[in-house]
Amino acid sequence: MKTLFKNIKELIQVREEQVSFLRGKEMSILPTIKNAFLVVENGLISDFGKMKDCPKISDAKVIDASGKLILPTWCDSHTHIVYAGTRETEFVDRINGLSYEDIAKRGGGILNSAKQLQNTSEEDLYIQSKKRLEDVIKLGTGAIEIKSGYGLTLEAELKMLRVIKRLKEEFSIPIKATFLGAHALPEAYKNNKESYVELLVDEMIPKVVEEQLADFIDVFCETGYFSVEETELILKVGRLHGLMPKIHVNQFNAIGGVAVGVKYKAFSVDHLEEMRNEDIEILKNTSTIPVALPGCSYFLGIPYTPARKMIDSGLPLAIATDYNPGSAPSGNMNFVVSTACIKMKMTPEEAINAATINGAYAMGLEQQVGSITKGKLANLILTKPISSYNFMPYSFGNNHIEKIYLKGEAVV
Repeated sequence: MKTLFKNIKELIQVREEQVSFLRGKEMSILPTIKNAFLVVENGLISDFGKMKDCPKISDAKVIDASGKLILPTWCDSHTHIVYAGTRETEFVDRINGLSYEDIAKRGGGILNSAKQLQNTSEEDLYIQSKKRLEDVIKLGTGAIEIKSGYGLTLEAELKMLRVIKRLKEEFSIPIKATFLGAHALPEAYKNNKESYVELLVDEMIPKVVEEQLADFIDVFCETGYFSVEETELILKVGRLHGLMPKIHVNQFNAIGGVAVGVKYKAFSVDHLEEMRNEDIEILKNTSTIPVALPGCSYFLGIPYTPARKMIDSGLPLAIATDYNPGSAPSGNMNFVVSTACIKMKMTPEEAINAATINGAYAMGLEQQVGSITKGKLANLILTKPISSYNFMPYSFGNNHIEKIYLKGEAVV
């Protein structure tokens, strides 16, 4: 069965050729077709073009998109949506003057989430996470990466990863799993970090790989969490076991983690609220893509990733939600795109590219999603009638989505 979308006011992110990612000035170019058609067959994009060239398909399901835009669904390359409970009490603590670091030092933060998760059954964890995934799909996310890291014991980390595996099996969107055992130091190891790192490399990583539960390995490389040397060891062992690196880095301090990411050919280096000129130089002409998380900056009141400086220096950039209970409790990529424009001074073209094709690349999914390209999954956003794609980030906080299609099928 074919589906024909006709009279599309504007078809956004049209790429005739496969593109891995966009960098520098390329990010300001967003190819579109006005008054367009789009054909979906067997869940894939099979044809598109101007309405004057629209084929006659006798047996197609026809959807009239007059006055509406179609663009590829968002590609959210950094989330922690498999978690238990919430942390709104810490939200109030921050309003009352405590910092993220203050809360962490008194047993809050990641350790709070770890305690809740360890006491939650795998089935309950799945039910909570399934609801969040359904919610972000309705908001336009059509590919997603999900991290562990709120377990901090072998059993609890495996529980998280098994939930992610179940989500992979039961949902039709591409999902990538990341092992983030090095997210924080568990309470039991607070005076013996060396032993926890040994546990990670000697037991956790081999077990995760044995059960085929992760695609990537990640480390929170930050003062008070994991040092550059510890990060390098964990990424090295992960790579030897077939897990591709990613890094949380430069969130509060720039301590040299970007260079480690590049050394081990990390898919992405994420956060980057604190960027030195030398970090920008290190990233130039590499395969490692920087990922900004503006929702985290908004929620914590910390600096935003210097997107303008990075793009003007010739770097690529992706943007993602960082959806998690402590520092970014929202999976709304529409808000992320708006915030990138409003607070990071990215143009709408740059922000849309960062949230689609570059986000796909940050997960190794650029061959499947992220653009309107023949042969890619028909994961599509159909907007309500709006004036232009600029209106989407401009009219922040409002829902401009009429319907989401995954593999050409409308999400109910």
